[in-house]
Amino acid sequence: MEKKTNEAQARARDKWNEKNKAKKKVYSYRSYTRKFIKEMATIDDIQEIKQLLAEREQELQE
Repeated sequence: MEKKTNEAQARARDKWNEKNKAKKKVYSYRSYTRKFIKEMATIDDIQEIKQLLAEREQELQE
């Protein structure tokens, strides 16, 4: 099986990941959240998420 990325790209990716751990974490959480909402959330989950979002929005505005 053939590699899809060459070694230089892999090293660059690993270097970026190491230097940007916080960004990578945000990107991952954001992606997981969107996937959950779009594909798995029930109506109860969505209602809870709405409440959490309203609370968080209020916190950020203060």
